[in-house]
Amino acid sequence: MNRFDGKIALITGSARGIGKSIARLFADQGAQVVIADIFQEDIDATVQEFTSEGLKAAGYRCNITSEEEVQNMMKDIYQQFNSIDILINNAGITADTLFIRMKKVDWDKVINVNLTGTFICTQKAAKYMMKQRHGKIVNISSVIGFIGNFGQANYAASKGGIIAFTKSVSKELASRNINVNAVAPGFIRTAMTDALPEEIQQKYLENISLKRFGTPEDVGKLVLFLSSEDADYITGQTIIIDGGMI
Repeated sequence: MNRFDGKIALITGSARGIGKSIARLFADQGAQVVIADIFQEDIDATVQEFTSEGLKAAGYRCNITSEEEVQNMMKDIYQQFNSIDILINNAGITADTLFIRMKKVDWDKVINVNLTGTFICTQKAAKYMMKQRHGKIVNISSVIGFIGNFGQANYAASKGGIIAFTKSVSKELASRNINVNAVAPGFIRTAMTDALPEEIQQKYLENISLKRFGTPEDVGKLVLFLSSEDADYITGQTIIIDGGMI
C-alpha cells in the first residue's frame, strides 16, 4: 500500500519545475494529483505524461489571483473526487530589479501571485477541509523570505509574508485537524537557476555546507513528509531546506 492511496492532492504551479516534481512524487505514492497551472499546454502535457505511466492525474487551468477561478476550481475538484486532502501552494513568480528602480506593477504582480494567491487558494480549500475535519496544507516559501536578496525586495516580501501567513492560519485551523506548514528552499537546481552565469552559481555553492545544489526531488520529499500522517503533530512551522546555506 502506498502512503497516499486514496488522497486528493492539489498542487498549484505544477505543470513544470519544482511543482511538477512534487506532483510526481505524490502520484508515485498513490495520490490522485490535480495539476493546477496557468499554462494550458503544459498542463495537458504533464497530465498526459503522468497518466501514460499509469499515474492518477487531472488538470485545471486556473489563475490563482482570481478568487472566482480558484473558488470554481475547488468546487469542481470536490464534486469530482469528494475530498480535498492536501493543498500545496507552490505557484510563484519573480520580477527582479533593484528596489530603487522597481515599478509598482512589478511589486504588485509578485505579491499578487506569491502571497495573495496563496491566501486565496488556502481560504477556498480550507472551507472543504474544515467540513471534512482533516487536511494538510504546505506553502512553498524561500530562504529569501528570511535573509532577503539583492534585487528581490518584492519576492522577499512575498515569501516572508508566506511564513507569517502560515503561522497565523495554522492557529486558526488546528482545531479542525488541519495542519499548515511551509517549506523554505535554498538554491534548487531548475531550468531557471541553470540559466544563471557560472560565476553566480559558484558564489552560491561556496556558501552551501553540503557543497551541492538542491534538487526539486529534495524539496518534494520534505513536502510529502509534511503532508503525511508522520507529520500529524507538526503545524505552523517553516522548515528550511538549503543544504546549510544560511
